Formats: sequence, structure tokens, C-alpha cells
Amino acid sequence: MTQSIAVTTTTAATITMALAPAQVIRGSGTLAKAGESIARLGQCPLVIGGDRSRQTNEQFLASALQDLTSKYISYSPDCSDASLKRLHDAVKKHKADVIIGIGGGKALDTAKLIAFQTHLPIVTVPGSAATCAAWTALSNVYTDAGAFSYDVTLAQCPDLLILDYDLVATAPQRTLVAGIGDALAKWYEASISSGASSQTMIIAAVQQARVLRDILFQKSVEALEEPGGEAWREVVDASVLLAGVIGGLGGAQCRTVAAHAVHNGLTHLLDCHDVLHGEKVAFGILVQLRLEEICQGSQLAATARHQLIQFYQRLGLPVSLGDINLGNVTVADLQKAAEIACRPGSDIHHLPFNISPTDLVAAMVSTTAPQANMREAATHS
Repeated sequence: MTQSIAVTTTTAATITMALAPAQVIRGSGTLAKAGESIARLGQCPLVIGGDRSRQTNEQFLASALQDLTSKYISYSPDCSDASLKRLHDAVKKHKADVIIGIGGGKALDTAKLIAFQTHLPIVTVPGSAATCAAWTALSNVYTDAGAFSYDVTLAQCPDLLILDYDLVATAPQRTLVAGIGDALAKWYEASISSGASSQTMIIAAVQQARVLRDILFQKSVEALEEPGGEAWREVVDASVLLAGVIGGLGGAQCRTVAAHAVHNGLTHLLDCHDVLHGEKVAFGILVQLRLEEICQGSQLAATARHQLIQFYQRLGLPVSLGDINLGNVTVADLQKAAEIACRPGSDIHHLPFNISPTDLVAAMVSTTAPQANMREAATHS
């Protein structure tokens, strides 16, 4: 007699992952030697960068592009819909067959998005260590005035990432400090949004975020004291590369939560437009921890907030609204920023508890509140 066996078939959802650039070249003097790698992707590159850094960018690119037909164009005034339209026209006029983005996060985001929309290969060359934009399959789009508008998930990470320490070293030290703030957010955001996940890749991403945090805690001060030294290179790698790895492994669940949502809301306040992306994000981490205190009564978040404040003060990262030029901001303006940060679809809703714009304003104005008063503030959950 044949015994029948019941077979249960489980169909898992198909997940597309953009893990990493196809090739990463890093070291001192790497850009000058990258001509052959770029030429394999195209012969007529359109180089997208900033106005202020143009002379430096062109000097570093000269050797790599000497045998190619290249054109440099600015993304100014921002990675905005108007700029994207103008750059689309430039791609056609130049008959570009590869895009090169060089500079800070907005230049790289613009170049990546143009390449994605025109189906061209993309080379990213970070001009500073201020963000991990050179790695990620994501572009943020702003208004011409610099207010966050929306983001676009791209099909893949860049075809080639060239991290030249010599180019990064030309950027102001403030950009590295901002990059440290932006990279630190990976742990504080990923751990709260995905820390309980049983998915292997997300677990790996969260653990890498912990490693990233520890590297930054241990080496950032030394890196800032000895620009160009070993610790400096390791912190640059951590801020530009390892931070990107975490987003690739964990996807949207490990990429952004409240800290980045606070950044997005703050971009709508003109007084802090000169504050760098990573500086706003660093402040947003303190806001997120304060939310955990206010809405959940978390003593662990209170302790983490005060440890971060001490670390921030050693580096020069902002700890209060006054530090991001918003010391005299009105409650109405803060409410506007909070409403934008809390709008439907915002990353802030990856938090494991509900918050309102009022909660967010309360957190933003009290990031330096004494730890002992935390329980008094936790009046609702």
C-alpha cells in the first residue's frame, strides 16, 4: 500500500536587491588612473558636478578623460525637476553614452537619476565623505530652493564608484563631520525599524550598522585630528562605503527612519538651508531618541541620547535647534516642518509606535533635555 505524503509549498515574494556598485576603485590617485575603466562604459561622458567645485573636479578628472569626448555641466541650482529637464537636454546634445557624477550628495543624486532615466551607465566620484550617495540606488529630489520633494528608487547601484582619497581630502573637514553624522544614523534607524526582523539580509544589515557605529565612535576624533591619516581613511571608507553597504543589504527597512524624515522636514525652513545634510540628520537622530523617550518612556534611548550629545560636542555636530540656525524659529514653522516629516508615506512611520506632528515638535525643542527629567516628559504613549 502506497502512503500519500502531503507536501506544503511556500512561495516567497520576489525581492529585487541593489546591493553594491559593479566595481569600486579606492585609494590615493585612483581617479587619474581610472581612464580605462571609464572608457569601458562609454566614450562620450557627460560630467555632472557643482559650480563651486568645478575647477578642482576638472583638475582631478583631466587625466582620466584625456582620450574621451567629455563635457562638464552643473546640476545647479539643485537636484530638482527643472535641473533634471535641462540635463536631459544636455545628454541629447552631447550624445552622451555614460554619465559621471562628481561632488557631494546632490551632484551624485542628480547624476544617478539622469543615468537611470536615460538608460546610461553611471560613474560616481565622491568629492567629499559627506554622504553615502556614491554607493546607493536612490536619488533625492528637491525644489529649486532646496526643500525636499520626493525620492526615487533606482534599478541598480552605480556601474563604477571611484573613491580617490586625494580628491576627498580637498573638501572642508566639516563635510567629513557631516558624513559621520549621516552614517551614524544607519544604526539608530536600522536597529529600531528592523531590529526584530528574522530575515537574514536585514539581520546582516543591522549588525553591519552596529559595526559602523563602533568604528565611528572609536576613530572619528583621531580622523579629524590627522586628516589623510590611516584613521581618516577608515572613517572616509565607513561614511561613503560601509554606510552604503547597509542600505544595500537591508533595503528600505534599514535605510531611513525618523532621523532622515526630520531632515526632510527641516529642508523646508529657509534659516537652516546652509546646514549640511548630515548635520540635519545627526540632529534628527537626537530627535528620534527623544521621541522614544517621550512616546515610550525609554530609558535606554535617554542614555543613548546623552552619550551621543557628548560625542557630537567633541566633533562639532549639532545638538539643538540653535546649532542648526533655528534658535529663533517660531512654533508655527516647526509645526510646518513636523507636518512634512509626518506626512503619509514618510519614513518616520517605520517607527514601531505612532507619533503626531505635535510629538515631533516636542522632541525637536527638547533634544538637550536632562536625562533625569525623561520620565516627566513621557506623559503619553
